[in-house]
Amino acid sequence: MKPVRIFRHIECEGPGYLAELLDQRHVPWELVAIDRGESVPPNIDDVSGLVFMGGPMSVNDDLPWIHAEQALIRKAAEARLPVLGHCLGGQMIAKALGAVIGPNSVKEIGWHELWRVDSPASDDWLAPLPRRFEAFHWHGETFSLPPGAWPLLRSQHCCNQGFVVDNMLGLQCHVEMTAEMVREWSALYADELREPSETIQTREQMLENLDDHATALNNSARKLYDRWLRPIVNPDNKAR
Repeated sequence: MKPVRIFRHIECEGPGYLAELLDQRHVPWELVAIDRGESVPPNIDDVSGLVFMGGPMSVNDDLPWIHAEQALIRKAAEARLPVLGHCLGGQMIAKALGAVIGPNSVKEIGWHELWRVDSPASDDWLAPLPRRFEAFHWHGETFSLPPGAWPLLRSQHCCNQGFVVDNMLGLQCHVEMTAEMVREWSALYADELREPSETIQTREQMLENLDDHATALNNSARKLYDRWLRPIVNPDNKAR
């Protein structure tokens, strides 16, 4: 099996639980550390899928690697290669496919509920998940839906939390989080928590019952990741 190639944009925002699941499923993977100056490989014929992680930068920033990643996403779309994006990565997919990225009405930071958007795709992609479940969030921007996309998820303050186009899954939320990642982010990005609100939790709120929150999120993420992995572990099983 060819490896899944994961793009990391800042050291603290790695693949987290996704890496654990790939190892459990015996799916090989490799990391491209953009934060260490590694370049974006231009080809996709040596991988079974692409994954784009988050980061504090904007997809609208004029950075060479952002343009290179979007070109790679468009190449993957033409080849129907499975692609997965988390937060910045989801915005990357959306913009590469023609969507607009801009400010959300509010910042969403911390543990907030998602709920399913009814569509033919959500019946397929979200079948094992409850209609409402909790995820971790840390974003101030969001995406519109690219042409041809099916909406999957929304939250109270962000109407587009997830979409699918063929084999490409874009998420605004962070389902990859582990308890250790939440601890690290809440310390490293503490300056963004100075004005808590309905949508911005304090560090104390994020860490309360953290292991329970992380375990529940991992259970939800596993179901979503397993659906994304279907055409990788079973190439004859095509995504809708």
